[in-house]
Amino acid sequence: MTPVEKLKEIVDNSNNIVFFGGAGVSTESGIPDFRSVDGLYNQKYDYPPETILSHTFYKQKPEEFFRFYQDKMLCLTAKPNAAHLKLAKWEAEGKLKAVITQNIDGLHQAAGSKRVLELHGSVLRNYCERCGKFFDAEYMLHAQGVPKCDACGGPIKPDVVLYEEGLDNKTLTDAISYISNADVLIIGGTSLVVYPAAGLIDYYKGNKLILVNKTPTARDSVADLVVQGSIGEIFSQL
Repeated sequence: MTPVEKLKEIVDNSNNIVFFGGAGVSTESGIPDFRSVDGLYNQKYDYPPETILSHTFYKQKPEEFFRFYQDKMLCLTAKPNAAHLKLAKWEAEGKLKAVITQNIDGLHQAAGSKRVLELHGSVLRNYCERCGKFFDAEYMLHAQGVPKCDACGGPIKPDVVLYEEGLDNKTLTDAISYISNADVLIIGGTSLVVYPAAGLIDYYKGNKLILVNKTPTARDSVADLVVQGSIGEIFSQL
């Protein structure tokens, strides 16, 4: 039995699956990630992306932050791929309990998933830091310079977790609850190096830990099944 066939058998026989995903789930929709060969780290900017996407940089150099943000983080034409669509189908069938994602692109919801825990927030939500007014991603994309509130003139901040910022406590607590109660935990498209998110898998108590990734991860040795390859292609076979 191939790893994909084994994964299909596990999925077919479970109605308590939790999926934990990272950038690799979205790269097949054309959204660049940080660490791959053609990812953001290897493109030319005056500062590394990890510096630009920090709270300090956002406060000190907002013009530079938003130039990068509009250019690289707002991929509003991206469409869900086979992995997003399959997860939404499993949820509709009652097999999947939750999607926990490190991505900020909203593609899981666009595919139809209802229970999505966004560990790092979403580019689709933006709020004035002064009056709290909501702005969508289109507003941010077309803003000139630093986006300002059209009501009070205050600065607008994307609802994304920047480096140096803490994760939302309720999202974290809910994620731990879903993972610790899962029968099957599928981890896909993540190198499992970004903490605290990567540490969440330590709460899984079951014996069906499945890793789906293009390259090996630090946790392959503790997984019950490793499926290597493109997550969209693999999920389209399930």
